[in-house]
Amino acid sequence: MSGKPEQQHGVLVVDKPSGPTSTDCLNQIKRRCGQKKIGHAGTLDPLASGVLVVLLGRATKLAPYLTGASKTYLGELRLGLTTDTYDIQGVVLDERPCAATADDVRREIAAWAELTEQEVPAYSAAKHQGKPLYELARKGEEVPRKVKEITIFRADAVEVDPPGARFRVTCSAGTYIRSLVHSLGTRLGCGAAMTALRREESRPFDLERSHPLDEVLEDPSTLPSRVVSMADALPDWPRAVLGEDEAKQVKNGVRLSTRGQAGAGARALFLGPDETPLALAEARAEGDDVRWHIERGLW
Repeated sequence: MSGKPEQQHGVLVVDKPSGPTSTDCLNQIKRRCGQKKIGHAGTLDPLASGVLVVLLGRATKLAPYLTGASKTYLGELRLGLTTDTYDIQGVVLDERPCAATADDVRREIAAWAELTEQEVPAYSAAKHQGKPLYELARKGEEVPRKVKEITIFRADAVEVDPPGARFRVTCSAGTYIRSLVHSLGTRLGCGAAMTALRREESRPFDLERSHPLDEVLEDPSTLPSRVVSMADALPDWPRAVLGEDEAKQVKNGVRLSTRGQAGAGARALFLGPDETPLALAEARAEGDDVRWHIERGLW
């Protein structure tokens, strides 16, 4: 195994294996690849595999701008099974035959697109009074009912062969896919549990841009070649290269005028003279002028 690289500043798209937690994956990268400053843009349950967006160095500042992106998942479910975690890794609460037809299942999967909210699973990292719900559940304490707003952009049945089914869902960040499966089982009256899940995309990153975790850990010296630059991690942000004087002003908190080149509400990724990411900015009206307000410094 080659030597550890210096601290990187960018995004590493990992293909997480099923089994370890997202935190386990980050800790392995931190330890094996010498990356002291590390974060993520949305976790995956231990059962789930696929796209895990890892943020390195200064790129951890991008978390608020990447975490909320839409996600696409390919999942599998089993009818007639209910568990406390809503997936196959939980304690079985009920098991029964299911009379639902393939058409019934396809209809209920498509119905996910009509949902605007869902109940947060008791076994989840969502918090109540500072404590994760799963801690309360494991201790046998009462878990408060929490409901969250969601958006399902698309829901399709890929293959249905009761009691099994495969599906693909594109949804807003934070959507619990196992809760969707549980709700389907409830509507069909037989219960359902998620048996597999793979995140295919966490916009703007998909599996084609990912790197298997074991390959990243096997040779840390290859890490720099795998890292996506901070600028490329924000493809939807218009770029603006600043001169040396403007860059200094931005670092000193000066709100630069847009000079009529951008209206209020516009946003931009400021790059320094060497095209290194400098800041994320939003244009806001100030009297008769429109000026750039720095949302996040990236230096």
